Amino acid sequence: MKFIFLGSGTAFTIGANNYHSNVLLINDDNKKLLIDCGSDARHALYELKLSYKDITDVYISHLHADHMGGLEWLGFNRKFDEQCDKPKLYIAESLIHDLWSKSLSGSMESLEGELCNLNTYFDPISIKENETFHWDGIEFRVVQTAHVMNGFTLAPCHGLFFKANKTQVYYTADTQFCPQLLMRFYNEADIIFHDCETATQQSGVHAHFNDLISLPDSIKNKMWLYHYNPGHLPDAKEHGFLGFVKKGQVFTF
Repeated sequence: MKFIFLGSGTAFTIGANNYHSNVLLINDDNKKLLIDCGSDARHALYELKLSYKDITDVYISHLHADHMGGLEWLGFNRKFDEQCDKPKLYIAESLIHDLWSKSLSGSMESLEGELCNLNTYFDPISIKENETFHWDGIEFRVVQTAHVMNGFTLAPCHGLFFKANKTQVYYTADTQFCPQLLMRFYNEADIIFHDCETATQQSGVHAHFNDLISLPDSIKNKMWLYHYNPGHLPDAKEHGFLGFVKKGQVFTF
């Protein structure tokens, strides 16, 4: 089983040196699950000689464009290619309404002679709070993160915890530094892929490298860092981490 980072950058990654932090999980039968589909996804897939035709299953962690901005491209292309079926869309129940009404409907609701909805383009598989979903025999546990709090509501964002063959994998998606919330998953995982901001000016909505270095060595030495900003990076290995994930890096389980 392969876990391929199509990109490892933030929403503000510039050019082809890196792309948004989206991941392609490929099982031993060459079936593919796209974990997030950001605006850069089509370019990143093209570099791997893949296209919309190869993406039959997609999971969306939250509603920022670097994680779901490519769904219009995927939905339109597969709908108007008679060789393609609707892709399965795995998504938390709390996100489905806003995904369509606030993100996709503006461009995808109207076709010639047809008023559309999310089901026109995708086969949504709703994941209830605190439940799991299954893809090709793998059970994925969705893990709520604390990404953005607007002063009234915590905007939904869910990472993934799953077992790939014998390896327990924790993929945080976007999250603030909140070890009190995530330590259980840090401890259970064999390998961790963690959101990591590296900008001088901290946004407050991503775990920053300067915070992550305070974690115990037993956690850091199984942690890869991704979703980092363009520019100079600190020495991750010197601080006990496995390193910064590079665009196109492949992890095999």
